[in-house]
Amino acid sequence: MAKFFITLASLSGMFAVILGAFGAHALKSRFDTYALGVWETAVQYHFYHALALLAVGVLALSQPQTTLLKSSGWLFLLGTLVFSGSLYILALTGTKWLGAVTPLGGLAFIGGWACLATASWKMLP
Repeated sequence: MAKFFITLASLSGMFAVILGAFGAHALKSRFDTYALGVWETAVQYHFYHALALLAVGVLALSQPQTTLLKSSGWLFLLGTLVFSGSLYILALTGTKWLGAVTPLGGLAFIGGWACLATASWKMLP
């Protein structure tokens, strides 16, 4: 589990950098202020949760079978896909109904943090 989450975190961080640079360079002149703000929010949350996923992987090195850590990692991944993914698509397409999907990703992030907090409380001295 640790290897899996650390690898996913690394790839997620890499894509956050790529998408951030893409937004700053290729899309800046094509986006209005609103779309650029949406893109930047997607990149911020993407990056924060790549680091959170990395923390899950590092903690899993010593506690590989902790269900709460697994849940946390999967929720961070789901949150990134739904929250940031919906915002990336919204910024690119202007499809407003995606704004209704974005909070589901936020709920996944909240659940991931709750699982990480509980797992850490149980496993750390």
